[in-house]
Amino acid sequence: MSGTAYLLDTNIVLYLLRGDKDIPSLIKGSDIYISFITEMELLSFPKLSSKERSKIESLLNDVLILEFNSEIKRTAIQLRPKYHLGLPDSIIAASSVFLNIQLISADKALAKIKEIDFVLIER
Repeated sequence: MSGTAYLLDTNIVLYLLRGDKDIPSLIKGSDIYISFITEMELLSFPKLSSKERSKIESLLNDVLILEFNSEIKRTAIQLRPKYHLGLPDSIIAASSVFLNIQLISADKALAKIKEIDFVLIER
């Protein structure tokens, strides 16, 4: 463990997979987490080629995948109606609360969640 950790939203992982040049410098040397939701979203894209699947699986091997638990479930249930979030976003935000680490996302709707420490990446 490096001491610095981030939870990456699915859109940020997609940026990384597409070769974003700025995000790697932001997260370098940090422990990187993703939610099981992000793993599911990445691996369930329709028409995913074997090359794309391999690239995703390689990235998944380099991060810590946070599984669902009762605390994340309780927090997601509270956040979803409070901030009018979709279920995946509420679970990812709740995961950030559970880990008590910054959530990096390009989703401006998540910036309104007071319970998380949020880093917005604008593209």
